[in-house]
Amino acid sequence: MNPLIEARDLVRLYPGVRAVDGISFAVEPGQCYGLLGPNGAGKTTTLEMLEGIQSPTSGTVLFKGRPLDGVYFESIGIQFQATALQDFQTVGESLAMFASLYRRTADPDELIRICNLGDILDRDTRKLSGGQRQRLLLAIALVNDPELVFLDEPTTGLDPQSRRNFWGLIEGVRRRGTTVLLTTHYMEEAERLCDQVAIVDHGRIIAEGAPEALVRAHFPASVIRLPDCAWPVGTHLPEGALEGNGEIEFYAQDVPAMLTELERIGADLSALRVATPNLEDLFLRLTGHALRT
Repeated sequence: MNPLIEARDLVRLYPGVRAVDGISFAVEPGQCYGLLGPNGAGKTTTLEMLEGIQSPTSGTVLFKGRPLDGVYFESIGIQFQATALQDFQTVGESLAMFASLYRRTADPDELIRICNLGDILDRDTRKLSGGQRQRLLLAIALVNDPELVFLDEPTTGLDPQSRRNFWGLIEGVRRRGTTVLLTTHYMEEAERLCDQVAIVDHGRIIAEGAPEALVRAHFPASVIRLPDCAWPVGTHLPEGALEGNGEIEFYAQDVPAMLTELERIGADLSALRVATPNLEDLFLRLTGHALRT
């Protein structure tokens, strides 16, 4: 299948900073593709070049195999990290205003249903909760019935329930056939929504693939976690063990054998936890155990 949108060797330079350093990837029609990375990794700059908001210092963005043009800008929708809404407008009036900017628009009743806006159409946009505001901004991003929608950290600041509700909205958008390109700091969000992810650090892609396949490629079957106070004083950690944030992690294909070895060493196993490695474990392994700000 031919890509819907493709980045080829994107570079973006600022004075003294190489914000994006040769990023290439392709997104197929109907996919949800996630860009993940620590703060300052280059995710939003990459997204803005794909959106046509910034021009690359070098490299190319192609939509359906062609450079970006007027047809492209009519074919995409964008939900920014922060969007200013007109004061003294209702939700319905705000939707109508943004729809008036496009020649092609989505069916308004379907848009209201998909984004669950029916009960707040007459509410002043200044009086929306965080989740309601994000639902409206998603509807605005979809108001021109785009083939491709960009979502830049759309659930940041939402409570867990609102975040999960928003995931359901994104899944509904995908069922319509819309392609989604997403940035997020929430690994659980990426695991649930994304077919493919790229982990970006220092302006480069350091890992790319389906979330489950990436985790399998980098980790054994299980991760064993112990409080660091459970480790015998003066005893060296086994090769491959990681220590940080008050915990010690061991990765093992054979959990019973690892537990037997830990018991032999004299570790206190009373607070031991065994889990399956996930995308967050991979993210931390590749980019470091602390998010940079």
